[in-house]
Amino acid sequence: MTNFHDLPIEERLSLVRRGTAHYSGQLALIDNEDFQRPTLLEGWNVATLAAHVAYNANALCNLMHWAETGEETPMYASPTARNEEIARGATLRPDAIRNLHDHTLVRLDVAWRDATEQAWQAEVRTAQGRTVPASETLWMRAREVWIHAVDLKVKAAFEDIPEVILRTLLPEIAGKWRSGGVGSELALVDASSGNRIEVSPGSATVEVHGDLPGLVRWATGRGGEGVRLADGSAAPEPPRWL
Repeated sequence: MTNFHDLPIEERLSLVRRGTAHYSGQLALIDNEDFQRPTLLEGWNVATLAAHVAYNANALCNLMHWAETGEETPMYASPTARNEEIARGATLRPDAIRNLHDHTLVRLDVAWRDATEQAWQAEVRTAQGRTVPASETLWMRAREVWIHAVDLKVKAAFEDIPEVILRTLLPEIAGKWRSGGVGSELALVDASSGNRIEVSPGSATVEVHGDLPGLVRWATGRGGEGVRLADGSAAPEPPRWL
């Protein structure tokens, strides 16, 4: 089945823009006085999450600049600098965070709009040290906005996320577990399609069953609603993903 990476650039851009509008709509529903309330991310309030999403857009702009000019421009100066930037951003007034959000998402969209074919194919390096074509920024941002819209704890749900994104995300998570040497006993079984993903092929002893949104919700650590083991019991906590 087609995944996100198989789609033409324009279709990937459309999915990212839909996700950005979806996330922005959820953020707009939160009153300023509620920016200190918790999100689904442990230890992060709304202000912290919103600052993170905004600065992520700036970081991806750095990669697009690298792709366009050939001038090496890392997403962040260092992991410490990234964390400090988010912490500072979280102390801004809610209206300032909203302005930061609006400015950075427009800046990133313009960078994508003006990207040349050569730039899309140029190699850049992610914050995790992976060398990827600049077109990978579309997937990085799509994943960011669709999932964090749910994390804001307003109305968004994993069921709102387009199927092609969920289909791409679930095997990616399994692959990250595999490369990290965790979850080798797990098999993820999509009850609607029958698709089965074994983290370590041939080693699965624990089957987690559910529909696709439920499996992605569980695998990303956002709760076990809608997933069960083969015997009907509750699924265990998943390995850490990111």
